[in-house]
Amino acid sequence: MLFVESVARSFGGLDVLQGVSFTVGKGERAGLVGPNGAGKTTLLRIIAGEDEADEGRAGVSGKSHEGRGGELGYLKQEAGVESDNTLFAEMWTAFPEARRIELRLAEIADALVAGDGDVDALIEEQAALFEEFDRLDGYRIESRIARVLDGLGFSVPDRKKRCGTFSGGWQMRIALAKVLVRRPANILLDEPTNHLDKAARDWLAEDLSDYNGALLIVTHDGEFLDGVANRILELREGAVELYHGNYSDYQRVKAAKLQQLDKAAGRQERQLAKQERFIERFRAKNTKATAVKSREKALARIERIKRPGKESEVHIGLEAQGRTENDVLVLDGVGHVYPVREGDPDGQDDHVVLVDVNLRVERGQKVVLVGPNGSGKSTLLKIATGHIQPTEGSVRWAQLARCGYYDQHQDEALDPDKTPLEELRAAAPTARDERLRTVLGQFLFRGDDVFQRISTLSGGERSRVALARLTVQPTNVLVLDEPTNHLDRTTRRKLIEVLAKYDGTIICAAHDPGILERVATHVYEVSDGDCRELIDLRRDRPSKQSLGRR
Repeated sequence: MLFVESVARSFGGLDVLQGVSFTVGKGERAGLVGPNGAGKTTLLRIIAGEDEADEGRAGVSGKSHEGRGGELGYLKQEAGVESDNTLFAEMWTAFPEARRIELRLAEIADALVAGDGDVDALIEEQAALFEEFDRLDGYRIESRIARVLDGLGFSVPDRKKRCGTFSGGWQMRIALAKVLVRRPANILLDEPTNHLDKAARDWLAEDLSDYNGALLIVTHDGEFLDGVANRILELREGAVELYHGNYSDYQRVKAAKLQQLDKAAGRQERQLAKQERFIERFRAKNTKATAVKSREKALARIERIKRPGKESEVHIGLEAQGRTENDVLVLDGVGHVYPVREGDPDGQDDHVVLVDVNLRVERGQKVVLVGPNGSGKSTLLKIATGHIQPTEGSVRWAQLARCGYYDQHQDEALDPDKTPLEELRAAAPTARDERLRTVLGQFLFRGDDVFQRISTLSGGERSRVALARLTVQPTNVLVLDEPTNHLDRTTRRKLIEVLAKYDGTIICAAHDPGILERVATHVYEVSDGDCRELIDLRRDRPSKQSLGRR
């Protein structure tokens, strides 16, 4: 069971959590929702023991008859995989006890063959280890690993690849797979669907629906929660409110509750106004003095019903600065290979990502790159922006192009030791702090929020810092890698609206159907090393269903 008891947590004078309490028991699959910065990631870190509450306590309790009731699996927003491990070896790190036994059994087998040591003692130890391995269900671990890797879209040859050769999105899948193959009694998942395509997302929803432990998921994906959650916990203004059912149930019940609250507040306001008019009318009349006093006391005792406040929204100011030449970006014969390991002169193990890619982007086009994770979309954008030098081919930008780049992995793109204000200073060194703080305020970083360390921010908050940094730079070309990942629904909607109106050029890698439907003028598929145009949306706008199948 997962428990949170009267937890409070503050950062720099900002009260993020205020007396939060709830439990998630066996068989409960709870979605934790709320706006970016509400404290969802902080709450998961406290439950996992990676952060401490200022007040209260949280964690895992209860032991089953198998002793697994207190076991916890935790997916963070950073992968944290061992780059030199093969994928299959990394999966085995989720089973340290079974792996230890396997290694020891191998040592015993070698000793028995060589005739080293006390044979009777070795055979006795071997029998005990076989029994322990069976208790740990060790003989089925490889089949469990294969099932999860297949479900998340890994191929059989992928199992021999080193983790460091996978893209950031695939490394997040590896981290997720390690939690799923372990199947602990309690699971925390922080934004598990951000780097999944539709097939993997559907498989994950089905897999978690069969999970009978205690599950707490942070995600902005309402459709995913509809297929998984049987409870919704809304974290807002430091407190949690419980809703039964899935995400759609939560939205319906909350909307009705807000409507009732608004009507109740209106009725009360009319009643109060009536009493206040009576008091003002008869205040000076001695014959009504007692009645006036009585009503004044009654008004003072009434607890005012607070009307539901409007959720804070970001303000994203993105405008193209200046006009470029017609040919904004030209990639000619671009290819790229990631060496899998050093000292491999024939390159047989090298990971070929791009082969002879030719791409021409014209002024005003909004090009969206689609394709499976690991197909080379991020690599192509990094080559275009000069963050990676291609193995072969050339990149040519328009002379007047002023490029702004958004990296989907904000834990790598932002300095964890800097503050949001320092990040904006680095992006716009000539801008006054007053201007930078205004921009940060538009992205909901107010007061002392601008002095928090990046390392303490959630994924959504880091994304807002990156977007704020983008807006203070003069650009006429935006290169964006999965810009809506980690954003709450309101901020995502705002960003898509702004990108649709941006009058410069956009080159964007995205899975988000909203970007495909409302922003893109051209769609290119990156797969099997190639980049080919699928659709020119100015001439041929497809249906939502056909885009979803892409």
